[in-house]
Amino acid sequence: MNAVLLAVKWLCLVWAVTWPVTMVTGIRNPGRRRHKDVYVGEHSKNKHRGRIDHKLTRQDSTKSLLIKTEQLLRIEEHDFAMRPGFGGAAIPVGIDVQVESIDSISEVNMDFTMTLYLRHYWKDERLAFPSRSNVSRTFDGRLVKKMWVPDVFFVHSKRSFIHDTTMENIMIRVYPDGSILYSVRITVTALCSMDFSSFPLDTQNCSLELESYAYNENDLMLYWKNGNDSLRTDEMVLSQFFIKKFHPSSGLAFYSSTGWYNRLYINFILRRHIFFFMLQTYFPTMLMVLLSWVSFWIDRRAVPARVSLGITTVLTMSTIITGVSSSMPQVSYVKAVDIYLWTSFLFVFLSVIEYAAVNYCSTLEEMRRLKRGKLPTSYNASKAMAFDGCFHDSDIALTPFPRLPTSMTSNHHRTPLQNPEDPPTEGTRLRRQRSVQENVDLLLSNSYLIDSYSRMAFPLSYLLFNTIYWSMYSS
Repeated sequence: MNAVLLAVKWLCLVWAVTWPVTMVTGIRNPGRRRHKDVYVGEHSKNKHRGRIDHKLTRQDSTKSLLIKTEQLLRIEEHDFAMRPGFGGAAIPVGIDVQVESIDSISEVNMDFTMTLYLRHYWKDERLAFPSRSNVSRTFDGRLVKKMWVPDVFFVHSKRSFIHDTTMENIMIRVYPDGSILYSVRITVTALCSMDFSSFPLDTQNCSLELESYAYNENDLMLYWKNGNDSLRTDEMVLSQFFIKKFHPSSGLAFYSSTGWYNRLYINFILRRHIFFFMLQTYFPTMLMVLLSWVSFWIDRRAVPARVSLGITTVLTMSTIITGVSSSMPQVSYVKAVDIYLWTSFLFVFLSVIEYAAVNYCSTLEEMRRLKRGKLPTSYNASKAMAFDGCFHDSDIALTPFPRLPTSMTSNHHRTPLQNPEDPPTEGTRLRRQRSVQENVDLLLSNSYLIDSYSRMAFPLSYLLFNTIYWSMYSS
């Protein structure tokens, strides 16, 4: 009995000693079994998901593992600061251009603005990649800085930019064999040396020139990829010009310090529309010239009317000339429109001078008659000229012309039926060729003849001028 009690006490003592240790161990690792269960479950789940992805891969070949562009094209393995085939033959680069629009043409700045799609074609075997379907890969402008592209620039360009809405308008297409298509949308403003000697009946030849900036013909060969078909244009309508022809060409450019370079030309011929200038310049000028001739039919004694009409037409012509000159470049040669405007201005100015001559001759004629005593003694010349600046025929009592004396008829003018004493019969005229001095004296003594002659001389002269002008510049 004592032995049994001793054994029970010993067991109680052992349990009392080991129980705190068990509790501490359980507190330190409470989720070991739980973590093990979670790990086993996730492992089974990932293993099951792997089977599903493998099945999807076999069903759809396009769901392949994603490869970075740098890895696919092996960009990190090559130095793209050097051109393809560095040290060997020149790399051929084909060019293809599609002109979208000609935005503006400025005569003052002598330039034009054009928007176009510029496409480059070349082959870089460093970018070749394996492909079973021979399908190309297309990238945007973010790949341009990591690879080699031709450094084509526009010769004589003033401003240019790549469109960047909503992203940069750049496209790169790489084929498995390393062939590359590089397309970019550009707006460029370039110089056009214009000749305005026939303006506005002119035809302008402009060109946009492309060239490599760093690589001469030994390193890079620019050429039109499809010959004359390499230049394509959309249907374009310009406000002042008609596009007669678009055609590409090529050539070489020499620089003394760097050598020969391949250069491509986009040539286009522009023919100016004349109708705008007919309405704005030519028709108003013609009307002013015709208006100045109205004074030839106004009485020469109406000084205020004729002077006002002449001054008005002169000032109007000056305004037209100033307006045309302000919209044109300051060139050192004479333009076709200048010839027409200044000749018309000369006709208007001469019409004013014509009336000055008529008024002067009228005054001179009346002064001569006053000196010869053919005016009454009560005639006051200062009062006659006070109102309008000239003598009035109504204020002058002119005596009739005397009968010609018989001594003026010489013997060689006589007829056998006439006696020297008989006066000339009715219908007989005495003809004698006048000298230049006599004709001048006749005009001075009969000032109204100047207006009569001007009514025919001015229109015929202006008509002759227009015939010569339009036949010369319209051809």
